[in-house]
Amino acid sequence: MSIEALLQRDSFIERGARSRAEALLDPGTFRELVGPFERITSPWLAMQNLVTQADDGVVVAKGKLDGQPTVVLAIEGAFQGGSMGEVGGAKIAGALELAARDNRNGIPTQAVILFETGGVRLQEANLGLAAIAEIQSAIVDLRRYRPVVGVSAGTVGCYGGMSIAAGLCSYLVLTREARLGLNGPQVIEQEAGVAEFDARQRSLIWGLTGGEQRVAAHLADLCVADDTQEVRSAVAGLFARGVPAVHRSERIDDFLACLERVDTSAQPTPAQARDLFAKGLE
Repeated sequence: MSIEALLQRDSFIERGARSRAEALLDPGTFRELVGPFERITSPWLAMQNLVTQADDGVVVAKGKLDGQPTVVLAIEGAFQGGSMGEVGGAKIAGALELAARDNRNGIPTQAVILFETGGVRLQEANLGLAAIAEIQSAIVDLRRYRPVVGVSAGTVGCYGGMSIAAGLCSYLVLTREARLGLNGPQVIEQEAGVAEFDARQRSLIWGLTGGEQRVAAHLADLCVADDTQEVRSAVAGLFARGVPAVHRSERIDDFLACLERVDTSAQPTPAQARDLFAKGLE
């Protein structure tokens, strides 16, 4: 990309959660639900003398995308690493449940989830895990009627239980800068040792969990540039496809068959991992 093109680019990554949600919806249709002025904050962070945020790091917006009723759920990665607690998780799950109810009542509401999250908020432990489980259940319910499109742009990535939520989405869009994995690099290094995974090797991290790799391995559907209009067009195009005949999460046997072919006598390279899944899931 030329310098001029870079200067003219409208970076999606550089936007905050609220700005990302508004940018995806048709102009003039953005309406925030349970916003910061409601002052519904986490009761658990304050008990631990941690600063709360008025929206608990989750933006719920209702509007239209290409004229279709749409709810956008945007996680603010700058607050507590985008971690999921009781309040933020309830906002996402509740919005998805209402969207499913809309569909049952004849209103074809679709959903976009903007993932910038390290997973569960450790300070809220089981409450956060329960919230993530509710999100996952709500995604599976809604995707029967209308697509649920997940987007992870950067810079936090998508990890932990929320990576499972991303895997349950009808479609998943990533940028080159995005990362998707169950465990983060530091966690893997801490638990398995630096010989298993060196969290300082950025090329290794993106080579295994980056957006291009995940799309090549059929763990995501599209890898797009960090451009707001390109992200919006990708999301709109995926909605236009309708509900997939088979969701990725239903291809369990296919993914297990790929894993069974892994040679565990040596550590696979990113290229080998890509080829393994690309050929097995064509």
